[in-house]
Amino acid sequence: MVPGDGLILTQLRRGALEYCVLAMLQGGRLYGLDIARRLAAGQVLMSSEGTLYPLLARLRKAGLVSTTWQESTEGPPRRYYELTGPGVEALAAFRLAWAPFRDAVDAALTDG
Repeated sequence: MVPGDGLILTQLRRGALEYCVLAMLQGGRLYGLDIARRLAAGQVLMSSEGTLYPLLARLRKAGLVSTTWQESTEGPPRRYYELTGPGVEALAAFRLAWAPFRDAVDAALTDG
């Protein structure tokens, strides 16, 4: 876990987590648990799976991801998530906004 105030991390996650999920899906479709494991690494982007599935549902309802069910040899069918055309566009727009935003925050923190 990164040291720091939990409220700060919560606020930072709220603005960026959905775009991190979209970026993960750019490489191809993923099972929800795979997404959760990747996000939970280091406990910086996500501290619990409880926030992921509502986020995935919002992305699906917004048309940014699509889902398919696939039979599993290890249990019940699994829901896989895949980026849609509008999801690709949303991720591209975020990437354009992110770099100057990140740079401005870094500059403000180092100039202070």
